[in-house]
Amino acid sequence: MEAASDAELVQRVLGGHTPTYEVLVRRYQESLFRHALGMVGDADAAADLVQDSLVKAYTRLGTCDPDRFAAWLFRILRNRCKDWLKSRRRRDVPLVDDAHAAPASDDPLRTLESTELGQVVSAALARLPEAQREAFLLKHVEGRSYEEMADMLDTGISALKMRVMRAREALQEMLRDKI
Repeated sequence: MEAASDAELVQRVLGGHTPTYEVLVRRYQESLFRHALGMVGDADAAADLVQDSLVKAYTRLGTCDPDRFAAWLFRILRNRCKDWLKSRRRRDVPLVDDAHAAPASDDPLRTLESTELGQVVSAALARLPEAQREAFLLKHVEGRSYEEMADMLDTGISALKMRVMRAREALQEMLRDKI
């Protein structure tokens, strides 16, 4: 079952074998989470967005072109992330500050450096325009090809190359004095 194509799995689910959907969930859950986390910057929200997207995909599976399941699922997540970011602008007050939590590793200096670096990079990513951040994450975090990205985002390859290049330049400028 794990070796079956997305289209075969979608057809099985639509044919009534609903447990097959679990294979699709396992196949895409991790990469969807990484993308959502990069877009929204909050692990709990990212996990919720992925779960909501997978549930919506399941309930709307009949509207999907089975040969384009991955791109269709990604667009659902993408729209959920955009909605979350819009609503967050209206009401964002953190309840817990983890900055003072005890480090998880045995080397406090290394943990501090990696945490500070991670925070600096995350803050720089968050300052990028949404379209640039999304393209940068897909290319450099997910390792997607421009062809895959074009299919997922329904955008031209040249536009995506420009977004990635501009994101890279902006990040280099933001991080120049910080790293």
